[in-house]
Amino acid sequence: MSHRPDRLRIDSGGDQFTVSGRSPRLSWRLPPTFTGCTAYELEALVDDIPLAPVLRTSAEHLFVPWPWAPLGSCQRVTWRVRVRGDQGYSDWSEPTSFEAGLLNEDWTARWISPVEGADEGYGMRPAYSLSARFELTGQVRSARLYATALGVYEAFVNGRRAGSAELTPGSTSYDHTLYAQAMDVTQSLQRGGNELEVLLSDGWYRGKTGGFRLPSGWGTTTAVRLELHLWHHDGSRKIVRSDDKWTSSRSRITRADLMDGQVVDLGSPPDVRRPVLVDRVVAPGIDWSPAPPVRKIETRLPVAMRQIDTGSWVADFGQNASGWISLADLGPAGARTVIDYGEFARPDGDLTTSHLDSVLPEGGPVRFRQRDEIVSAGDGEVFEPRHTVHGFQYARLRRDDGGAIDPASVTMHVVHSDLARTGTFICSSADLNRLQDIAVWSFRGNAVDVPTDCPTRERIGWTGDYQVFAPAAARLYDVLGFSRKWLRSVRDDQLPDGRIANFSPDGRRTKLNLEDRLARTTGSAGWGDAIVAVPMELYEAYGDREVLAENWDAMVRWVEWCLEAARTHRHPSRIERSAEPPPHEQFIWDGTYHWGEWAEPTPKAPDGTPLEPPQSDWQKADKGELGTAYLYRSSATLARIAEILGRPADAVRYAAIADQVLDAWRVEFLDESGQTAGDTQAGYVRALSFGLIPGELRQSAVRRLVELIRAAGNHLGTGFLSTAQLLPVLADHGYADVAYDLLFQRTSPSWLAMLDRGATTIWEDWDGVDVNGNPHDSLNHYSKGAVVHFLHTHVLGLRQAEGSVGWESFVVAPAHHPEITWARGSYESPRGRIEVAWQIEGETFRLTVDVPPGSTAEVTFPNGEKATLPPGHFTTTRPSVGLTPARA
Repeated sequence: MSHRPDRLRIDSGGDQFTVSGRSPRLSWRLPPTFTGCTAYELEALVDDIPLAPVLRTSAEHLFVPWPWAPLGSCQRVTWRVRVRGDQGYSDWSEPTSFEAGLLNEDWTARWISPVEGADEGYGMRPAYSLSARFELTGQVRSARLYATALGVYEAFVNGRRAGSAELTPGSTSYDHTLYAQAMDVTQSLQRGGNELEVLLSDGWYRGKTGGFRLPSGWGTTTAVRLELHLWHHDGSRKIVRSDDKWTSSRSRITRADLMDGQVVDLGSPPDVRRPVLVDRVVAPGIDWSPAPPVRKIETRLPVAMRQIDTGSWVADFGQNASGWISLADLGPAGARTVIDYGEFARPDGDLTTSHLDSVLPEGGPVRFRQRDEIVSAGDGEVFEPRHTVHGFQYARLRRDDGGAIDPASVTMHVVHSDLARTGTFICSSADLNRLQDIAVWSFRGNAVDVPTDCPTRERIGWTGDYQVFAPAAARLYDVLGFSRKWLRSVRDDQLPDGRIANFSPDGRRTKLNLEDRLARTTGSAGWGDAIVAVPMELYEAYGDREVLAENWDAMVRWVEWCLEAARTHRHPSRIERSAEPPPHEQFIWDGTYHWGEWAEPTPKAPDGTPLEPPQSDWQKADKGELGTAYLYRSSATLARIAEILGRPADAVRYAAIADQVLDAWRVEFLDESGQTAGDTQAGYVRALSFGLIPGELRQSAVRRLVELIRAAGNHLGTGFLSTAQLLPVLADHGYADVAYDLLFQRTSPSWLAMLDRGATTIWEDWDGVDVNGNPHDSLNHYSKGAVVHFLHTHVLGLRQAEGSVGWESFVVAPAHHPEITWARGSYESPRGRIEVAWQIEGETFRLTVDVPPGSTAEVTFPNGEKATLPPGHFTTTRPSVGLTPARA
């Protein structure tokens, strides 16, 4: 067993190598042989020059502040660590390396833009080629290309693509934040003449955005900025910069839009090259992302390819995902191939996307389309679109000359953020394993640089969706850097009055268009509260205090806006009841716009037709019970965060406000029997999960929740905001049997009904494919997939102990069901790998637990016995008594 620290890392992202700013934080994992740590020693080389060793008497090993002088641009660091414990010093870790990026103040390159002709309109513009040539006379020891863009770019050195990241520079709120990329291009250089080229398209910067496919409003002119730094063996350095000597032309990519698709004419003649435009844009300072890059994660061949008619084929890849296809068979010169992408194929095998169409509020349909086109040059090139991305399981390929398409030439590339997997789960139930699988795929398809709602119709970072899924995401993957990057956009997009935009990055620029329809729907409970809930989830999961500090001001502005909205707005129903508000109503948040419990199952007529209320009725409904619940949770959470950050006056203030909001909620929405005013499944789940119901009434409230579930035939009735907590609330209040009845329910609305109807990702609507086989809404919407968190925390039984941070302590307490005879799983916690496996063999319950250094575990056995485990490997058995739920 290793006697040295491992998993050395810093809090930054990068493609071929990790890239930092001036002062990265250091983290490592303690040796598995250590039960504690009293000190650490750090050694480092910067550009091969040793730094003075640092010895600290401290048990810290996560997010340790950079202990040396801040780094300069392009410096390269190699570092290692050893720790001291009761056994003395460990061995030194293996060294690890990273590089500082080109810091903002050291960029000398100019912003260059292509010369564009007549504007074809958003979604219809081509990609442009910008290039320059340079000479190399000496031998290059090392070369780094630093680049960024307003738009999406690819860089090439002598025709060889630089780096492996896709869709660079990524999606940010471009008015405030812009990230650059660093690429090792040493092997692409040659003596004599060299060419540096960039392909630049609209991307997130000025392409289409959202379900209505309206233009992004970040800017009107795309641009790129780059520097190629060349270090020679003699110690000299040469820099090639973007400047007025570069030229531009239209590329062979004649249309490129991230949403609509890409068109390429491989046979088109070269365009006339013209001098670039220089410094025509205003851009924020350049920074380096904490998130991993978007990459091609895997490839898949079609599981079936069906001919629809002459020259038309539909490829089924067996899995809904985000990405694109590559095509090696392009036909003879001049042949055009059209590729349409979608999530659903009709019984006749043809693709349909009509369920993803939208209607503009002002009237008029918006037809959904994801289409790539390629015109062959007849020279054997492979088509692979990299200036677009699609959500799809099926692709329809049409060859306009009627020629056949070789199925072996068609490949799906799965493209999303390259997140490290941290949580695993498998059990004796094939249904639950499959449910875990489709939820993971759904999150993967929506983790394309930012957490999106769906990879098809909208593709935007709705705050409510990620607020709900963040605990599950943090269990499945290391999402700390990914989430911190997104939260920076949430802060960037915050409205002047403190409201949080509905989605971020907000290409619609809601904060600048306060009279727009979107602005009138901004500030919803459960959506804006993401600015408080997500940082707190990250802090608890990873132990990163900085994520709270960097979001503190935005949290305060949001909660203060909510409090002001509660004081100054009243729902019409309360005005009718009382012209003068009673004192407690100043804490009832009811009179502003709330999305509410989005996508609750709708009642159905005998023929199965949904009985949805008119849109106007839904918008006018009183959602004060929900709004006030979130106001309580966010103000109470803010009080806790203030304590953590050492802000005692703020902690006292927000704790007092939370108490007042809680009292108001109970006065307005809870009776003496424990029944809520709304009397819905979602309402009880929220109230019990948020701690709104006093202890003496909690069992009464949960019994009413169970009554509603039983009255619905053991079907759930929750939507986006409360579904994730439904099963944990039931299990934690003694109704694990009811939770499992819902989990194993096979008729709609339920998770297994999705499986039985062929889902490969989680649907937006519980009946995403109805009983008649018709698709509805998005078929890849991860929110309801948050149920898989329950598989880890209750079926496997592994969850962080209440009040624990960074998994310093955890609980192993499976909630058993007769149909589940074994489960095993793991979690790469900040302190090390946790493994849990349990199995029922006749009358014996066998449990294995691995506890990493720096953690303790509390185990609850089937007979109620408890045991506390220190770090180490443990296997034990107990009688399998009391495993059948009492309420069958």
